[in-house]
Parts: sequence; structure tokens; C-alpha cells
Amino acid sequence: MEKTFDLIVSHAKKTGFVFQGSEIYGGLSNTWDFGPYGVMLKDHIKRAWQKKFIQEDPNNVEIQAAILMNPRVWEASGHLAGFSDPLMDCKQCKTRHRADHLIVNFTNGEVNPEGWSNEQMEQFITEHHIPCPDCGAHDFTSIRKFNLMFKTFMGTLEDAKSTVYLRPETAQGMFVDFKNVQRAYRKKLPFGIGQIGKSFRNEITPGNFIFRTREFEQMEMEFFCQPGTDDDWFPYWRQFCMDWILSLGGNAENLRFRDHTPEELSFYSKGTTDIEYKFPWGWGELWGIADRTDYDLSQHMKFSGENLEYLDPVTNEKYVPYCVEPAVGVERLFFMFFTDAYDEETLASGDTRIVMHFHPVLAPVKAAILPLRKTYSDLAKEIRKDLSYDFECEYDESGSIGKRYRRQDEIGTPFCITVDEQTTVDGTVTIRYRDTMEQERLTVEEVRAKINQAIRF
Repeated sequence: MEKTFDLIVSHAKKTGFVFQGSEIYGGLSNTWDFGPYGVMLKDHIKRAWQKKFIQEDPNNVEIQAAILMNPRVWEASGHLAGFSDPLMDCKQCKTRHRADHLIVNFTNGEVNPEGWSNEQMEQFITEHHIPCPDCGAHDFTSIRKFNLMFKTFMGTLEDAKSTVYLRPETAQGMFVDFKNVQRAYRKKLPFGIGQIGKSFRNEITPGNFIFRTREFEQMEMEFFCQPGTDDDWFPYWRQFCMDWILSLGGNAENLRFRDHTPEELSFYSKGTTDIEYKFPWGWGELWGIADRTDYDLSQHMKFSGENLEYLDPVTNEKYVPYCVEPAVGVERLFFMFFTDAYDEETLASGDTRIVMHFHPVLAPVKAAILPLRKTYSDLAKEIRKDLSYDFECEYDESGSIGKRYRRQDEIGTPFCITVDEQTTVDGTVTIRYRDTMEQERLTVEEVRAKINQAIRF
């Protein structure tokens, strides 16, 4: 089946995963609220990341840095001077566009102008006669730069001295805390510092639902290592990220590595690879893995005056560690897993059911407790209360059992537990499996063990 953009977005809104932000006031451009199921799906994605990238890896730890940082941080990182979008205006309809997006969308993702100069992008747009997406005209202004950082003020006065910025990425918090973490936790290289948190970018042309927004959540890790060993760690983390996606049910046919060409690479990067996903509109960046060398720590040493060198306890050598960075947006993973999970099945009866084939680890609700009749409600509620100590459960007694199964299929609940007359006799329940719709009779403790095994990751 074709999973169109409108189909996926419609289902996300209808089932309460995502709502338009400030909807009763007419909304606010490109802001989205995550409903109860959306919050649970996001939380499960983040927990799965924490488990594999932090909890199970003895080299890695996690921090939570402040969103507001000393403005000198952004001077050192280069964001104040160079973090900007290449903007062009259509002279005919007055709409504003990013030059790089015009090229990517026109070529269906086959040409990525990352790393190109303004002149190169303008030349490509002119030579290929790329039209305005809104009116079809080919009459653009020259490219001008627009800084993406949100600016605000700290304190009672709104002047240059009180200017601060909402962070455009979480990475810098891990660089500025490198020395603190290394000392406090007695970490020896190699080791990683991970972080999950909000970032903010004043995107002029956000879009594609939650794919590109002004407020988003990132899961990033800065993995510090001895110079030279980065050549081994970069391909390691590159594959680790892909394997993590696949282990949670990502469709390999919709995923690919895209290595940046030498022309695309940032000046400080030895190598960068994007994991791309085939979204409903085409290929788009999902996860970026970059070998950032010693650029960031060296910059912060220069601007702060702090010595961020590492003393190797084996060789007694001092050096600035290199860093490999896997960075991914939670909302993009959400969109990917949601799209992959969506399915419409034609049943033997001729009916069609919508089913979300989430991996049990990610499914917002793990089990739905459904009394066959309302006379079994009290018993069913007790079972829900008991099972909810271990995982997310939902209770539903409204409508026929068939309709209740369909509602759970639509949100991706892997297990439905029906309480009936037999339950009052021997304590057993019927467990129904989402993907096969098969059923079997088990005790509540057997159900608990089966679900716990399915969500073990």
C-alpha cells in the first residue's frame, strides 16, 4: 500500500498521537502538541536509546545540560557567526524559501547541496530553472543569510549585555562539561557523554509535519577517544546506530547510509554519514554520525582559557581528544517508526483493519484489558491495576469486543486481554495478539511473563 504523507498525518491526528499546537486559537505555525499516545511513543524511543547507548555501555554516561548557556559558548562553537539559512524570496508571490531545500525537493533528494557555497546553489537553481513551489515562477532574489538562533534576554534589562540564546543543539553542553565529567567519574578514554534534550532553531521554512520544527528534541552523544582511534570508532557508531533502528522494527528497505562527499564535509569533520529514511515525500536525513576531530574541545579551550587536554595514564601523553558524534532527532525517529508501523489489512471477511505494527518495546500501550461484559468490570479493573505496575495498560469497556480490538489495533497495542466468565472460575484470561489476531488462554501471571518477554530489549 502507498503510505502517503496525508494518510500518515491524518492517522497521527485522529488517534491522538499528535495535535496542532494552540489549535483552539487557530494554531501557531509549525507547532505540534504530542497527545497521550505520542508522549508514550516518544518516551519509549528515548528509553530504548538510553538503554543501548548509555545503560548497557560501560564507557558512556548521561548528563542534562542547561538550555540557556553563556553566549560565549555559541561564539566558540561558531553558531553566532555561521549558523544560518540560505534564504531566497520569490519576487512574484513574495514567498520565502531555503535555497538548499529548493534543490533537494526539485531533485527528489538525489542532489544534496550541503557544503555548497551560495554561488553554487544560485547557479544550480538558475541552470536547472527550478520554479517557485508556490507560484511556479522562476524569479528569485539572491541568497542572503539568516541566523537560526532564538534570542532572548536574561534579567531586567533588554540590552546586548543581557542577551542569551535558546540552544540550537544539545552537543555544546557535553563539550563544556567534558572536564567535569571526566574528573568526577574518573573516566578514561574512550568514553561517551550522552544527552537527551530540547533544542530550538528559528527555521524560516519548517514543514513536513514534525520532520522539521522550531522546537525539537535531540538524542546526541559525544564519544571522546584518542586521536587516530577515531578511524575505528566512526564506522563502529555508524553501524551501531543503523543496527539499533533495525532492532526496533525499522524497515531496511526504507533506510540507507549516505556518506558526505569531500565537498559537503564541514571544515572540521574527517567524515560524516547520514542515515536516511524514505519518508512519504522522499529520502530525508534521519541520523547524523560525524567525526568532529578535536575541533570543539579546541575551540572551547581557546575561548574559555580552560585546559581541556586529557592526560593519558598509560603513555603520560597530553592531547586534546577526538570526538565521534551520533546525533538524532526524537521527532524524526517518531515519524519514521510511525510510518513504518502503519498498515491496512484486508481480512478474510472482506473488512479492512488499520493496524500499527509497532515493536512491543515502542508501542505506547502494551496491553489493553477488555471485559467481555460490564458485569466483569470490577475484576478486569483489578487485573489492569495489577499489570500496570509492570507496563502501560489501558482499560476499555465501551462497544463490542470487535470494535475494541480495532481501536487497539489502530494505536498499535500488541496484546489485548479479555476477561470473561471463565476468568471468574479459574482466573484465566484470553490474550489476543495484534499482528496475527490469534488468541490463547493463559493465567494472568503467564500473560505478565509473556508481555515482559516481548518488551525485553
